[in-house]
Amino acid sequence: MKIGILATGITPDSLLDQHGSYADMVAQLITDSGFSFEFETYDVRDDVFPVSVTVCDGWIITGSKFNVYQNLPWMKRLKCLVLDAYEAGRPVVGICFGHQIIAEAFGGRVEKCADGWGIGLQSYQLMGNSHYPDPEADQFTINAIHLDQVVEVPENAEVIATSEFCKYAALAYGDRILTMQSHPEFSLDYEKALLETNKGISLPVEFAEKGLASVREPGVETDSLTVARWMAEFLVRGCQVAA
Repeated sequence: MKIGILATGITPDSLLDQHGSYADMVAQLITDSGFSFEFETYDVRDDVFPVSVTVCDGWIITGSKFNVYQNLPWMKRLKCLVLDAYEAGRPVVGICFGHQIIAEAFGGRVEKCADGWGIGLQSYQLMGNSHYPDPEADQFTINAIHLDQVVEVPENAEVIATSEFCKYAALAYGDRILTMQSHPEFSLDYEKALLETNKGISLPVEFAEKGLASVREPGVETDSLTVARWMAEFLVRGCQVAA
């Protein structure tokens, strides 16, 4: 199975050599969860797009430092690709920025959160028919870093995870698209490094410190591998439905 990664952002230069790009992190996490997909990356922020949505069996859209409401030319093109993939029955997974731009592509709305940043380890309650791979779980905990949120859900989307801070934390568009606001691909080490790098620069100190406190707690763990299985199984299932 071939999965195209639509890279809408990249790791800060100072962290790139140690941690790899966002696309690298996504591919490695899914591989670590037990799936042997073939990956190809398209740097859509640099206007590098696939010739067709059918060149890959499924797609993943990464996180980004950009805001979807900037509506840059490459973002408009990416929205069209999302709609094309949906119509073609090619499954799509969206992470953070990916979650947001897919919502906007289908008529949803994204805004800055009045309560500030969602940062560090965040827990989300599962709801609805999520197909989460751990049948005993009623929530999952992974890293996050976002100021923007989906504030209006498209008519064709179902809310499948939520939190007090992020009401629309994960969405499903039938069996074709799965999106989440947080970052399963971010390890605890990377989240720490990212928050420390941006503290007092792009991140207000109070929010950065709160996020750092959450990832520094002794014995803390994330559900990233289970969430990676969730994404991978969704892609596999979506391909089977399309076939």
